[in-house]
Amino acid sequence: MDEQRVRERGPAQWWHSGPPWWNHPEATGPGTSPGPGTGIRRPRLPWRSTLLLTVLVLVGSNFAAHTQPHREHLDTYARLLLLATCALLLWRHRHPVTVAFGTAALALAYLAAGYPYGPVFAAVAVACFSAVVAGHRRAAWAALGMLWAGHLLISLWLYRWLPPPGDRGAGVGQELIIVTWVLIIVSLAELVRLRREQWARERADRAQAARRRADEERLRIARELHDVLAHSISVINVQAGMGLALLDSDPEQARSALTTIKAASKEALGEVRQVLDTLRAPGDVPRAPAPGLGRLPELVEQAASAGLTVDVSGEPPRLAPGADLAAFRIVQEALTNVVRHSGSRHARVRLGHGGGELRLRIDDDGPATGADAGGSGNGLAGMRERAAALGGTIEAGPRADGGFRVLAVLPLGNRDARDGRGAGDEREDR
Repeated sequence: MDEQRVRERGPAQWWHSGPPWWNHPEATGPGTSPGPGTGIRRPRLPWRSTLLLTVLVLVGSNFAAHTQPHREHLDTYARLLLLATCALLLWRHRHPVTVAFGTAALALAYLAAGYPYGPVFAAVAVACFSAVVAGHRRAAWAALGMLWAGHLLISLWLYRWLPPPGDRGAGVGQELIIVTWVLIIVSLAELVRLRREQWARERADRAQAARRRADEERLRIARELHDVLAHSISVINVQAGMGLALLDSDPEQARSALTTIKAASKEALGEVRQVLDTLRAPGDVPRAPAPGLGRLPELVEQAASAGLTVDVSGEPPRLAPGADLAAFRIVQEALTNVVRHSGSRHARVRLGHGGGELRLRIDDDGPATGADAGGSGNGLAGMRERAAALGGTIEAGPRADGGFRVLAVLPLGNRDARDGRGAGDEREDR
């Protein structure tokens, strides 16, 4: 459900979390296409960027040749080397290590042939940049180190036997410039790699948070359905047994039982519909308010229709909506357990509040019957989950006199609820 909300809010601000194609779990590059018959997305060949870079390298090398007349002129062999170097970049997303070493080797061959310095280094920079971003840092550094070491060897020693004739060795300043450019390329690539990893972590954290919220929402809905259905079905179960037993001997009493079954089932359907309304499209307002302690009289009446007399003492305080719903469900589940599992037909509900806390105590006189009306046994666990979600506690267990007690302590929820108590409430707490 949270994923649906994310989709309906529109596209995410990718400059904070990265473009959607960064670190895609089924892709390794910015453009992907499905592999034949495998369902695995493979990176597309970057034709446009490679073609643009090829044009820049060829045109820029021509300009460089005019400014470096002492170097060899660009011939067919030189242009083939430049084309091959740029063509390798088509596979820089699929095979980044091979492309990094391949472009470095071709650029080294270009320089060894005595051709002019120029944009050929841009192809090597793009290849090594892609390798670092893809996570192959050592391979990219090794390729750049190979290119720099080869150039150092050529410019300081092998230039005597390599074209162009009469070439002089490079100075320290030229080598420092090359080292500086190598460091700039590596630094930029590392920055992009780190940012990409940060995007991937943020995206994974958001996905995990969305799954956690969805799980919590499913648990909340399951808990609501359990509380609604367990109480209503327990009343229906008791009344149905009574109606069957009195059908022949006391038709009027059987009719009353059937009337109670009809009312309980209608109310259960209404509450289930209210719970399921939360699964509607986001933004819709609930059609009915959530139940709270203000509906305790209805709960007492339903319990009475199941043959359980309930005495309520104390006045409920003002509660936040979440705490009010939790308190109502706890009382409802506790009374349901009395109907289903206790031989007593009398229960007591005590409400008290003070010190920013609401105390609920539900007692019956027992003994336990071991009877089951088809419940799942999740009632106490659901009550504890509701209390824990609000920072409260639940204590449940048999009493020394053979009965059973449920004691719930819940925070009132907010300052307004605590400050809104009347003087009578404070006297009652004391």
